[in-house]
Amino acid sequence: MGTIVSISTAPGIGGIGIIRMSGENTFGILDKIFVQKNKQNIKDIKGYSMKYGHIIDNGEIIDEVLVSYFKAPKSYTTEDMCEINSHGGNVIEKKILELCLKNGATLAEPGEFTKRAFLNGRIDLAQAESVIDVINAKSYREAKSGIKQLEGFLSNKIKEIKQEILDVLVNIEVTIDYPEYDIPEVQENEIKDMLKSVGAKLEKLEKSFDNGRIIKEGIKTAIIGKPNAGKSSLLNAILNEDRAIVTDIAGTTRDTIEEYVNVKGIPLRLVDTAGIRRTADIVEKIGVEKSIEKANEADLIIAIFDSSKNLDAEDLEILKLIKNKKAIILLNKSDLNVVIDENDKRLRDVTQNILKISALNKTGIEELYDKISEMFNLNEINLDNEVLITNVRHKNLISKAIENVKMANETLNNNMPIDIITIYIKQILDDLGEITGDEVTEDVINEIFSKFCLGK
Repeated sequence: MGTIVSISTAPGIGGIGIIRMSGENTFGILDKIFVQKNKQNIKDIKGYSMKYGHIIDNGEIIDEVLVSYFKAPKSYTTEDMCEINSHGGNVIEKKILELCLKNGATLAEPGEFTKRAFLNGRIDLAQAESVIDVINAKSYREAKSGIKQLEGFLSNKIKEIKQEILDVLVNIEVTIDYPEYDIPEVQENEIKDMLKSVGAKLEKLEKSFDNGRIIKEGIKTAIIGKPNAGKSSLLNAILNEDRAIVTDIAGTTRDTIEEYVNVKGIPLRLVDTAGIRRTADIVEKIGVEKSIEKANEADLIIAIFDSSKNLDAEDLEILKLIKNKKAIILLNKSDLNVVIDENDKRLRDVTQNILKISALNKTGIEELYDKISEMFNLNEINLDNEVLITNVRHKNLISKAIENVKMANETLNNNMPIDIITIYIKQILDDLGEITGDEVTEDVINEIFSKFCLGK
């Protein structure tokens, strides 16, 4: 593999910019463009050290920099690496990048540094995928989950399960090669015990995806209600800013507005929708249809009602919409003379999760957060001791492995030949190997790393 280079810091103006380079000719290229303050041969420069000096082009000083040295194999990619810490700003960073390219480096593809770390065996594929999870984290819990996977928590669990399978598979292979030494009852029990244990561990991992998805993607939450019930006021109160337009004119919101907010360390993906009502206005009608669509797709529905007015036919239609769904009813405008409360049978027939709030005065918002936390068991999600599946690819492969456990059990119960049972057992290993990258195809690898940012 050649020497690659990329700007690793985000575009724009900043105090520091970092240009990262990796490959066998890293230090040779660096030597052509970097003049150290106190000249030292590369052989004498220790890894994990920094040198002060200037980036130059034909004798002209381009910038005053610090260069970090990372020597193979003790680097992010396991190759010789350097990071040029320059002043931030597009002009200087791009000029240094151009000098590296001019002197023999090639521009790195998205995620190519992490891809090299994987291909060179420093991390497995599950750990590599966690890098982008950490970068894209929308909450501390999501970042913490990514860090745990980067440290190898999931990988170690997968290796543990694979080893349990391999211990039994070795005995099966011996039996196939030397059938005269086979004791059928002993071997059958051994396989059954292994499949039972492996199946239970995989099912636990599969179930963890419910919490893992919430941590990674957030709780998709639709705020619905009639026009002027207070949906946009609620969104603004939660965000603590005037994100949505609020007026006395009904039907102001005609499209969906999406925002993220953290609730108990979990991102809440809020969708403010158009007021649900019968309307002849074509544009508003489209907005109402989208509101109903978002409600049907949501993990949680917050249905808001004006408690200063009696429920009418349109309110009752909204109650029908949220029945048998995970929902919270908010009785808004509690600061006015209320005519409906949480004891109303029409509300309680739909859900027991009923709260009084005043979106205008921002009262009842904390109670809403507590209710969401209670409904989704947010306080019970333990990132310290629990392995959580947050990646859809991993979840699908675990589900596939579980199906192969079931098929292996079925063939065993039907007294099929041992080599037929072995096919399904080996497929479980292949499924798990795709998670860590042991059995993954080049197309899958390229697809995964194409989602990374430049310079990582």
